[in-house]
Amino acid sequence: MPYRLETITREAHLAFVAGRSSVSHMQVPSWGDVKPDWRAESLGWFDGDGRLVGAGLVLLRPLPRLRRHLAYLPEGPVIDWFAPDLDAWLAPMLAHLRGRGAFSVKMGPPVVTRRWSADTVKDAIADPGTRRLGEVPATFEDPRAAELADRLRRAGWQRTEPGGEDGFAAGQPRYVFQVPFAGRSLDDVRRGLNQQWRRNVKKAEKAGVEVVRGGHDDLPAFHALYLETAERDRFLPRPLPYFQRMWTALTAEHPDRMRLYLARHQGEVLSAATMLTVGEHVWYSYGASTGRRREVQPSNAVQWRMMADAHGQGAGIYDFRGITDTLEEDNHLLGLLRFKAGTGGEAVEYLGEWDYPLNKVLHKALGLYLSRR
Repeated sequence: MPYRLETITREAHLAFVAGRSSVSHMQVPSWGDVKPDWRAESLGWFDGDGRLVGAGLVLLRPLPRLRRHLAYLPEGPVIDWFAPDLDAWLAPMLAHLRGRGAFSVKMGPPVVTRRWSADTVKDAIADPGTRRLGEVPATFEDPRAAELADRLRRAGWQRTEPGGEDGFAAGQPRYVFQVPFAGRSLDDVRRGLNQQWRRNVKKAEKAGVEVVRGGHDDLPAFHALYLETAERDRFLPRPLPYFQRMWTALTAEHPDRMRLYLARHQGEVLSAATMLTVGEHVWYSYGASTGRRREVQPSNAVQWRMMADAHGQGAGIYDFRGITDTLEEDNHLLGLLRFKAGTGGEAVEYLGEWDYPLNKVLHKALGLYLSRR
């Protein structure tokens, strides 16, 4: 069945999102306001009866001095990915974006391919013969995902393979860590924490660490810790105005779309983190901490408070976002994986990001430019 695709209003887009249990925070209209260097557009798919049956936020980035754009749908669009007539969904999108001057389209199907339990991840880390998570037999594997990947390749889509030794893709992470909440009480979730996590949460409580919700005025305190974290963990930090814009845009759309939590001890903020919510899916988005007084375990305290609040608001998934798939001991990101795995959740692999070159020359030129950056 052919689908009609057209631009939809923010209101129509939000109404569609409200009817879904889980949609990426990068697929709501306000995310376009977070990215001022991109032009955002809400796309809607309509069936033969005129019903809105799919939606996506596309970001269009212009090439310097050219009237051509890179079109990007991060962790989207939200369509029926396992539909037998998948081309009927994607072909109108490609045609529409070609008409918008796109030379290449990048998308991230929100489709889970494999899951590994926390115990499986722990055993894999301990095994010196295992170098990558992808080599480890999965606890769960969806055969439909492999079929979908084959269909995309046959249709001309190209998967963006994770680059670099840490396994992170150039766009959104292919591997994440999630704690399922659905059907579990908060006590169940707490019992799922490993012994070290439970001990650290108790240490923080006994030491008098106070975790509070912050607001826009607390973002500079968060950012100061974030810069310290970036230097320690060797990543390029975002500037403070990015987080201020993010707060303003997301909370204007929904007051609880973004939250800020701060862990204080003896009057000093030692750790802070941001939390994002869309429907029943909650993400730990950005975290920051100082190296001072780590013995009072402020980071565990912040995470446990956010998990408890997320559970209290009816979340079905608490998502720790990206993890490395490299399990070698000298990988500087392995400690972060251990920290997340201690929550007793599961490592999750998504289908990854896919490119469709509408103009092969410009698409190849962009790839060469990005590889040299």
